[in-house]
Amino acid sequence: MYTLRMAKRMLFETNKRLLWKLFWNMGVKGSLSVLKHRRRMKKGLFFPPFLYVSIINSCNLRCQGCWVDVAHKQNTIDLPAMNRLINEAKAQGNSFFGLVGGEPFMHPEILEIIAAHPDCYFQVFTNGHFIDDATARRLFELGNVTPLISVEGNEIISDERRGRAGVYSKTLTGIQNCLKHNVMTGVCTSLAKSNIDHLLTEQWVDRLIEMGVLYTWFHVYRPMGPDATTDLCLTPEQQRRARQFVVDMRAKKPIIIIDAYYDGEGRALCPAANGISHHINPWGDIEPCPIVQFSTESIHSTNDSRSLFDKFTQSKFLAGFRELAQDTTRGCIVLERPELLAQLVESCGAKDSTARHTAMQELKSMIPRTSQYHPGHEIPEKNIYYRLAKKFLFNDFGVYDGKDHSKTAAPFVTSVQEVAK
Repeated sequence: MYTLRMAKRMLFETNKRLLWKLFWNMGVKGSLSVLKHRRRMKKGLFFPPFLYVSIINSCNLRCQGCWVDVAHKQNTIDLPAMNRLINEAKAQGNSFFGLVGGEPFMHPEILEIIAAHPDCYFQVFTNGHFIDDATARRLFELGNVTPLISVEGNEIISDERRGRAGVYSKTLTGIQNCLKHNVMTGVCTSLAKSNIDHLLTEQWVDRLIEMGVLYTWFHVYRPMGPDATTDLCLTPEQQRRARQFVVDMRAKKPIIIIDAYYDGEGRALCPAANGISHHINPWGDIEPCPIVQFSTESIHSTNDSRSLFDKFTQSKFLAGFRELAQDTTRGCIVLERPELLAQLVESCGAKDSTARHTAMQELKSMIPRTSQYHPGHEIPEKNIYYRLAKKFLFNDFGVYDGKDHSKTAAPFVTSVQEVAK
């Protein structure tokens, strides 16, 4: 029943040209890029098939717990630099790029970046405030892009979470503009204590479906940055509740629900630990992931003329991060063992890649917390299609095989949290 309803939505509620772009650029070519990644891994070469690029640091909002230097002098990765980056990645089989910020639609050349690469697919992480009617119409014309628009609660909670007034209505306007022009649109939420009861509900998922939203993504709030706002963090029980909800809704509702931290058996994983994804910040620094704000390489060639492929595959810091994460936990080493990450950063001589230059101080002051790793509480996928997709295209790819994390991560974190209580 679910499968038929989802197929009906895809066939009758979406534009066929955009559906083809999604199927070919993201589905077929994205799958092939993952298979190439798996073959490279066997040779010890890690070049991520999915690159997330923060193209700008500026943002019109001031969200709680934001780790991006949004109030700092604006910096962007310009069109020529993005073209070089994308072309070099395409040479390795890549076809998917996540555009992040700051607020990506504040980048003056974002539409030109997307237009320059019709053979790729772009996912733009945005608050939706800059998607007016003309922008939405242009996104439809391009066809190879999907905005993932963040909703963080109702009117009151959204304003509190995002540090500005009228956020919720402006975000909904952006969503409606996209749907009006048949743009394939997603809605995401960073689940926190302030919004979990409002948005992690079947009613909210039903509303998204009724609106015409194609997919959704429930992140878990991560306490990072100079003002981590740790009181918003979910408890381990709430984290497992979120996982159970996603699994249940995937087997019930005709909407795609994304997650990036579990395999088909419900075992936790880190997308940076298996090398399937890494991050590039607005200054061009190559980082393991957006919340690990340290780097030894840059996409720019001022002092390093190596190719993008060589910078990734030869990076001792990236390799060290992957190995440390693989050996320590199936979850997030940043949250669970920040002191080990600090030691790695110092041993590799990685620079603080933030504009505020306080990332090491923030890392060393972090209190260890649970992440997605809850051994003994695995919740396998119910939906056979998600299970199959994850089996072949999204799992740990064997990087955790033979490693016992029972004494290095979760019990350690639990004991620290119990003491904190």
